[in-house]
Amino acid sequence: MADASTAKPGTIAPTPHEEPPRDLGTRTLGVGISVLATLIGIIFFAWLVLFVTKGRFLKHTFERIASYHTGRTVKVAGDFNLYLDPFATKFLAEGLTISNPPWASKPNLFQAKLIDTRIDTFSFLFGDQSKVNWINLLNGDADLEWDKTHRQNTWTFGGPKTEGKPFQMPLIQRAQIAGTDARYRDPRMQLSADVRFDPVSAQNNRFANTIRFTGTGTLRGNPLRLWGSQSSPNQLLAGGENKFELHVDALRNRIDIAGTLPGATVIEGTNLAVAARGQNIRELFDLIGVAVPDTRAYHFRATMVKQGEEYRFTRLTGSYGNSDLAGRFTVKVPADPAQRLLLTANLVSRHVDIIDIGPFIGYEPNALATKGATAAATTQHAKDGVPRILPDAPLRIDAIKAFDAKVDYRIATIKEPFVPVSNIVLGLDLDHSLLKLSPLNFDMATGRLSSDISINARKPLVATDYDIRLSPTPIGKLLYKSGVPDAGTTGVLTARAQLHGTGDSVRKSLASSTGRIAIILPKGSFWTKYIQLSEFDLGVFLQRLLQDKLKKPVDVNCGLIGFTVRDGIAAADPILIDTTGNVMTAKGGFSFKDESLSLAFRADSKKFSLFSGQSPVGIGGHFARPEIQIISPQLLTRAGAAVALGVVASPIAALIAFVDPGDAKSAACGPVLAGANAAAQRTAKGAARKDVGTGKSGEVKAEKKDKTFLKP
Repeated sequence: MADASTAKPGTIAPTPHEEPPRDLGTRTLGVGISVLATLIGIIFFAWLVLFVTKGRFLKHTFERIASYHTGRTVKVAGDFNLYLDPFATKFLAEGLTISNPPWASKPNLFQAKLIDTRIDTFSFLFGDQSKVNWINLLNGDADLEWDKTHRQNTWTFGGPKTEGKPFQMPLIQRAQIAGTDARYRDPRMQLSADVRFDPVSAQNNRFANTIRFTGTGTLRGNPLRLWGSQSSPNQLLAGGENKFELHVDALRNRIDIAGTLPGATVIEGTNLAVAARGQNIRELFDLIGVAVPDTRAYHFRATMVKQGEEYRFTRLTGSYGNSDLAGRFTVKVPADPAQRLLLTANLVSRHVDIIDIGPFIGYEPNALATKGATAAATTQHAKDGVPRILPDAPLRIDAIKAFDAKVDYRIATIKEPFVPVSNIVLGLDLDHSLLKLSPLNFDMATGRLSSDISINARKPLVATDYDIRLSPTPIGKLLYKSGVPDAGTTGVLTARAQLHGTGDSVRKSLASSTGRIAIILPKGSFWTKYIQLSEFDLGVFLQRLLQDKLKKPVDVNCGLIGFTVRDGIAAADPILIDTTGNVMTAKGGFSFKDESLSLAFRADSKKFSLFSGQSPVGIGGHFARPEIQIISPQLLTRAGAAVALGVVASPIAALIAFVDPGDAKSAACGPVLAGANAAAQRTAKGAARKDVGTGKSGEVKAEKKDKTFLKP
């Protein structure tokens, strides 16, 4: 080896070889890769150990940790597996038991001879709801209970003061269940159910297994029965779906639900076909604690979709009684038990039978169906042998406290109405026991009736406010079924009723009501073959009858039929109708308490009449059975005077008793058309009127004491 001493002059000796300096980033990356590789190795080794051993050595660790976090005793009597396989967590336990809290009626929340499942690892560790890819459950038993205060339940884990949460089914894709029972108890809803799950043989190679379930129970003291099936697809078939069916019989109702599910318990966003039928739709909604009016027999079909807390029913079609119904509605069941259930609906009917409306205001549906509207309305409640018309079905105060509602209901036409009715619009709003029917509007004989009704049940004494308004309506079209033809009648009427009452039924609220009722008749003509009889001017009536001029309309200058209502007693205030030939007045009134009538109508002629029998025409009886009496004490007095004059003087003199001098005072139409009370009424010359009722309840009572003119 040569060294520097032997090198030739002018040459440079070579220097020793030097390593190039390393980059800091490269060195850090290398360290990171080494650490990551080590961690992966450790994880792989741990997985390998778990996979080889099946995690059996974690059995007691699992029992200890699960018991600590749930606050329950968790035990595994037999074999135990817990490992990743490879992205799903494999869990198997033989003889698994999870205890119940001390207050429960059963010792265990859950127990099973075998539970074998694959759980999605990511959803288990980081998701809000675990996703189960597959589960095999053998001889399982689950006990789901609420306590009596509805504050705790068996499936919410934690300490003894932990508030109970709504039950949430895990998202199960496929399931195989045999010999398994589920038990549910809810004292507040008065609901109990026991369901049995068992497999059946597959009908074809599309499905790996089919699970059928049957169950019995009670709801609010009434028995219920349910049955159905769940068919899981063969996992080798791509795009397979779970076929689901559920049938429920309860409270004379049948509910059928069917459809396909993306998973065995995955119903979120899935369309399900729902059908329901029964004798009374009220009983159907009683199942979920929602109060609705009684109806006759019904049947409906709809599509149900669950979205979060909402169950949406769309494409609803069906009927109740002889009436059709379509639309959509949503039931929101809040996860927070402190919140109230909310029902929203948008409904429409093309044709509704008048009989089917009766139960909405309290009439008995079966009586309506068998007897008809008139008979059922006049016999639905009888006292002292007198039939009543006003419905007395009580408002279900306890039921409406449990939910809120917003409903929009529209009806095109009414079948067989007493008056022409169409285009009904109903808006219903229930907010913490305050029920508002606003608007409640409909067309009636080309007029429009508008209503706003408020029922406040927030306090023990239910208070109701009525505000009912009728726009100018042709009398001929309104009363065409009462002998008033449209031809020859040009008069119209407007009306308004404003009342406030207390009580939990229509009858009670009106029987205690205070307010005012006014019907106004502007200038117009009015014709009916009974018009002269109601005026009771025999001379004019006979004259027109002989001349075949009875069909000549009576011209009304103005008219007011007004009542002041105090404590359910309506007194005329005033009743005043001014025609071209007469001034008609009335005293008395009626009672919402016993539905009695006590009115005395009088028609005073403006013209001289020879054979006038003008005297009060009595209207008595009750709403259901009114009595009209033309032969009154005043007329009998005139007849007696005529007989006396005929005996003392001559037959010609007897006619003097029936002569009407025609001194009736025309009415000032201004106060009449304004709907003013009796104190504001004047004659055409400005004098105060003293021939009309003044709106005092004592006037009605006085009329009721002297009812000889009301009886034959």
